[in-house]
Amino acid sequence: MTQPPAGFEPATKPILVITSQVVRGGISGRGLTFALERNGHDVWFLPTILLPWHPGHGKGTRIVPPTADFSAIASDLAGSAKVSEIGGIISGYLGSPDQAPAIADLIKTVKTANPDAPYLCDPVMGDHTSASGGGLYVPEATAEAIRDHLVPLADIVTPNSFELGWLTGREISSELEALSAARELGAERVLVTSAPALRRNAISNLLAGPRGAVAAEHAAIANPPHGTGDLMAGLLLINRLAGLDDEEAVKRASASVFELVARSVKKGADELLFADEQQSVVRAMALVTSRRVMEAKVRA
Repeated sequence: MTQPPAGFEPATKPILVITSQVVRGGISGRGLTFALERNGHDVWFLPTILLPWHPGHGKGTRIVPPTADFSAIASDLAGSAKVSEIGGIISGYLGSPDQAPAIADLIKTVKTANPDAPYLCDPVMGDHTSASGGGLYVPEATAEAIRDHLVPLADIVTPNSFELGWLTGREISSELEALSAARELGAERVLVTSAPALRRNAISNLLAGPRGAVAAEHAAIANPPHGTGDLMAGLLLINRLAGLDDEEAVKRASASVFELVARSVKKGADELLFADEQQSVVRAMALVTSRRVMEAKVRA
């Protein structure tokens, strides 16, 4: 095998992904890793839990690594001579609240080795439409661990509207309420997925950034497969790493998610069809509208 020349630098840097792993389906780590690699990024993947499938498909065995073992692997990664090569970090679903401190330490180590590596925290904890009627679908201690250990470290946070409300203790019933709450989180960028939309029967992704806010909207699709939030977070991160501005980054990510969902539903799938429709995560053709959102006070 031909070895790369000394000083070889890949065109894109690896992304460290810390989230759940399923055996069947495209949610969380499986779909996210595929999408990142399909866009040219190597992935370091640290699973927080192993599941047979998304819990919405039925009860299944949950394998959570013992806290000491999980912490030891995180420490191994932090001690790697290659940790400075990591170009970005994404954390998502936690298998236990006790994982949060080890993840936080790993994030700090990566950012010390490469200060330019952004950390995206996807605070996977609940929604308005879960089988229980909406609310937290992780133990409250896990949600608190994400809030207290991980969100404060994040450059980008990607809550859905329920998670944003839970994190801030605020009611989210309008776009301006979502924007105000997003600013309260304190991260440089906050993407509110499933934010209140201006159009009827539409989905809005609202990004509050350092130079203002932008919303990307597209038509809603009934009964979409799970995993859209994971994919949206990952695509937003790599679009930003590619140098796209906030509006183009969120617009392209939204188009990819919308197109993949639409094509998967059209084929009657109960999971996102990453393999069949992989071009959607690279260059989507779906129509998504974007607009600037006025707010009372825009950060300089």
